[in-house]
Amino acid sequence: MNDDNRKDSLEEFEEDVTEYIGKDEHSKSLVLPQQVMPRRMYVLPVTNRPFFPAQVQPVVVNQDPWYETLKRVGETDHRVLGICYVSEQDADQGIPESHQLETMGCAVRVHHAQKEGGKVQFIAQGLQRFRIVQWLRRKPPYLVEVEYPSEPEEDADELKAYTLAIISAIKELLRSNPLYGEEVKQYLSRFGPDDSSPLADFGASMTSAPGAELQEVLDTVPLLRRMEKVLLLMRKEQEVARLQSQISEEVNAKVQKHQREFFLREQLKVIQRELGLAKDDKTADIERFEQRMAELEPPEAVQERFREELQKLQVLEQGSPEYGVTRNYLDWLTQVPWGQYSRDHFDLAEARRVLDRNHDGLDDVKDRIIEFLAEGTFKGEISGSILLLVGPPGVGKTSIGRSVADALGRKFYRFSVGGMRDEAEIKGHRRTYIGAMPGKFVQALKDSKVCNPVIMLDEIDKIGASYQGDPASALLETLDPEQNREFLDHYLDVRMDLSKVLFICTANQLDTIPRPLLDRMDIIRLSGYIAEEKLAIAKHHLLPRLLKRAGLMKKQLSVSDAALRQVIEGYAREAGVRNLEKLLHKIVRKGIVKLLEHPDRPVKVGVSDLQEYLGQPPFRKEKSLRGVGVVTGLAWTAMGGATLSIEASRIHSSQRGFKLTGQLGNVMKESAEIAYSYVCSNLKRYKGDPTFFDKSFVHLHVPEGATPKDGPSAGITMATALLSLARKEAPPSNIAMTGELTLTGQVLPVGGIREKVIAARRQKITNLILPEANRGDYEELPDYLKEGLTVNFAKHYNDVFQVCFGSKRQRGSSVH
Repeated sequence: MNDDNRKDSLEEFEEDVTEYIGKDEHSKSLVLPQQVMPRRMYVLPVTNRPFFPAQVQPVVVNQDPWYETLKRVGETDHRVLGICYVSEQDADQGIPESHQLETMGCAVRVHHAQKEGGKVQFIAQGLQRFRIVQWLRRKPPYLVEVEYPSEPEEDADELKAYTLAIISAIKELLRSNPLYGEEVKQYLSRFGPDDSSPLADFGASMTSAPGAELQEVLDTVPLLRRMEKVLLLMRKEQEVARLQSQISEEVNAKVQKHQREFFLREQLKVIQRELGLAKDDKTADIERFEQRMAELEPPEAVQERFREELQKLQVLEQGSPEYGVTRNYLDWLTQVPWGQYSRDHFDLAEARRVLDRNHDGLDDVKDRIIEFLAEGTFKGEISGSILLLVGPPGVGKTSIGRSVADALGRKFYRFSVGGMRDEAEIKGHRRTYIGAMPGKFVQALKDSKVCNPVIMLDEIDKIGASYQGDPASALLETLDPEQNREFLDHYLDVRMDLSKVLFICTANQLDTIPRPLLDRMDIIRLSGYIAEEKLAIAKHHLLPRLLKRAGLMKKQLSVSDAALRQVIEGYAREAGVRNLEKLLHKIVRKGIVKLLEHPDRPVKVGVSDLQEYLGQPPFRKEKSLRGVGVVTGLAWTAMGGATLSIEASRIHSSQRGFKLTGQLGNVMKESAEIAYSYVCSNLKRYKGDPTFFDKSFVHLHVPEGATPKDGPSAGITMATALLSLARKEAPPSNIAMTGELTLTGQVLPVGGIREKVIAARRQKITNLILPEANRGDYEELPDYLKEGLTVNFAKHYNDVFQVCFGSKRQRGSSVH
């Protein structure tokens, strides 16, 4: 009969099943209903561990869906229920299926079943093992037909020996855990110590073995084999109990030792205090703060605030929250180095030596710093100036700040304000907040232990703002020489003199710095390095530092000058030297691998070896774009100077039109429109066909469209490209230009002249056109940058036309 048919028949049979259970035995002989073991019974799954015949203990199950099972068991005369074990993994899936229940279970008699809080609780009295023979109902309430296996006869002597062993194990478990005593009393009230089978089951139930191992004991009917398994489980339990007892003893010993030491220390404090040999914590704190302040030279206002807070601390209880706040305040107030100043080293020759030792190139920057130090030497102190070092990444702005501190003999403290969004980082939190702290400047004075350190504010162009405040505005007071004499930190709430601090800020660009903040700083520009400067930096600084860091000697690994130059020109053309250092580090790492393989063979890296160490060079020798409508311009970016090839092409002649591409910003688009309008209106003047643009659709493109480009400095470049297209004449190939163009043809000045000149030299361009108003900027450049360049200065676009298309094109002289 399949399950569905059996289910149908059971539904008809279910109403009388309670009366049917146990009737066959009851009708055959006169026995009490409580002594009948039914052939059919309801079963209940349990998940923690199997139930054994020798157990009597409470069982708690969910009311839904097992209450119906217990209700039907309660309606029988015998009140016998089968309990079968189900693994926790199967139980987690919901109501277990019939095949998930173990075949061997324990028949129990149900006592005192009651409902409470969605649970059903009853006392289960273990009676006998049973084995499921047939499932009569496979959904709750489960109904099965069972049989009761009989134990085979065993050798009496062996049984006695095993029985004594189990009794001995139970006694040992009782010594290690007295909680088992109650269970032993319940067992002895039902069985004698010589009842071997119940004793084995009881021994198994006392252990904390996993449910699967206990089920194996329940499945084992032969008594000797079952007792062997029980003894093994009890030996494991004894080991666990012994280990637990050992751990508990060790923990108790440590706790007792600590308690003893604590009481002894407290007694010692009391004895010392009674004899006047020691003070309590509050007195010790007060004396420590007074001693700190006695070594300083604070202003009168600070001294007055210190006395007020000290008096408050004396009357406060140590357990009060206000005591901790006041104590922390006094701790910070007495760690600020009031009146402590380091002496400046006014030695210009030493300062020049320090700057030259740490940096190659940057002569104009070094001269500017020497001038700054000379001014301080002349008046006897350095104060009232805030330096701002502006330049591309990797040109050495932070290291220059360190060099200035070394040259002056001052303490150096650096923190980055990039991404800072909370003005409390600058001016501190108010003391009313939990976890309040002073601002960064107070922390800088505390760490440097002087009131005149060199404080570097890195990445000031990347400072943020949020709903918590504007840190850039909070810096206005700090970086103003007229205001920072009375700087007020919100936490300390006393005036501080920051005028003796030398502030050095760094930035990659000026556009994102608020104008009021920028107005307070003295700007020093650091441009990118040319190839010769990079070569010197690599030889004198980068490579020796990397070799020292790796523990190598110069004779073990060397890189030729030609290889260094190829790395600079083919792999690291950016304005700074940070990427150059990474590439040299890569060469050093690969060289170390070769040294480990062949320790006696020094590694020498030449030009031919670079592809093995660094791969194919990303930069190759570029051929400058030339031809009709193609002109090279000079641009400035936050990464340094760059060259831009601007192309103009005639698409068709069916209608007039003008198209721009190259991801240009609004300012650059306006420059293109101005250049187009100027060339169209003056085409006849510059010997072009006046009707060329009337019937031409012109496309102007700036290559590298993925790179955003903006700025007015490409005005004359765009005009020259359009004029070249209209005249059908190519401009000189080895020429680059920069300048802003107006509608009347005036050439206005632009910024970033040094970066643009360096970019031209990097591309081997020797002829330049610059605005006349930038002549002074060009003259200030070092001689090594101007060497070999032919520069033409233009006031009007006529001057640009003469250089590119007129008679002066052949002469190659400067336009004045």
